[in-house]
Amino acid sequence: MEEQILAEGCSKGDDTARRELYDRYAGRLLAVALRYAGDRATAEDLMHDAFLKIYGAVGRFSYRGPGSLRAWMERITVNVALEWLRNRNRLGCVPLDEERKLPEAVEPASEEVARIPQAELLGMVGELPDGYRAVFNLYCIEGYSHREIAEMLGINEKSSSSQLFRARAMLARKIKAYLDAHRL
Repeated sequence: MEEQILAEGCSKGDDTARRELYDRYAGRLLAVALRYAGDRATAEDLMHDAFLKIYGAVGRFSYRGPGSLRAWMERITVNVALEWLRNRNRLGCVPLDEERKLPEAVEPASEEVARIPQAELLGMVGELPDGYRAVFNLYCIEGYSHREIAEMLGINEKSSSSQLFRARAMLARKIKAYLDAHRL
């Protein structure tokens, strides 16, 4: 079933279309939720909450070509995850202290990172503190600017930039440790 037909079926309450939508996109939306939640059980809850919002809002979806339904659903999932983080004060925003020295870490070369299994890398991202993980995902994966991230998370741009820097430093240390331990 094409995306447009699938969306139209869901908006009409067609249970077969809703099941198809879930079967087709649940894995992808779970991966998106996992990037923000850090653990599978929470990610599954977030994914289910996202599907409830999707089913409730699918009538407002406007088809813009192939991939637009998936992108729309992923955006809803990100918003559900960010709402979960905000409601639980899980963002762990570190106030920017100009006097405090930021941690130093040399980012590994892309060839080194490419040798690490994807599941390991995702696990490293999942181990970041919630706020760092949220900013890292929004900036590096979703492609938002620090201004947009600041608006989404209710922080200032400098905090977003600082958290991204700290997230990258933590990841660089984790990657170096992994490479050293596995002699890659």
